Amino acid sequence: MGELTDIEKAILDFENRGWWKYAGAKEGAIFVELGMSSTRYYQRLNVLIEKPEALAYQPMLVRRLQRQRAARRQRRSTHRLSTSP
Repeated sequence: MGELTDIEKAILDFENRGWWKYAGAKEGAIFVELGMSSTRYYQRLNVLIEKPEALAYQPMLVRRLQRQRAARRQRRSTHRLSTSP
C-alpha cells in the first residue's frame, strides 16, 4: 500500500468542495484547476475511490462516492432488466 500522489489528493480535495451547489461550474473548474478534461477527471476519480489510501485520506467523501456509484449501477441494472424483451 503506497501513498496518494499530489494529483490524487487534489482530485479528492476538489471533489469534496460541494460542487452540487453550483450547476455547471465544476466542469470548467476541473480544467482550470487540475489541467484535465472532465472525462479524464471522472475516470481517475472512479479508480481512485477504490484505493484504501483514498479511503484513509477522505473517508466520508470516498464512502459517499462509492454509495452513489453503487446506486447508479443498481439503477442501470434494474432499468436494463425491465426493458429487456
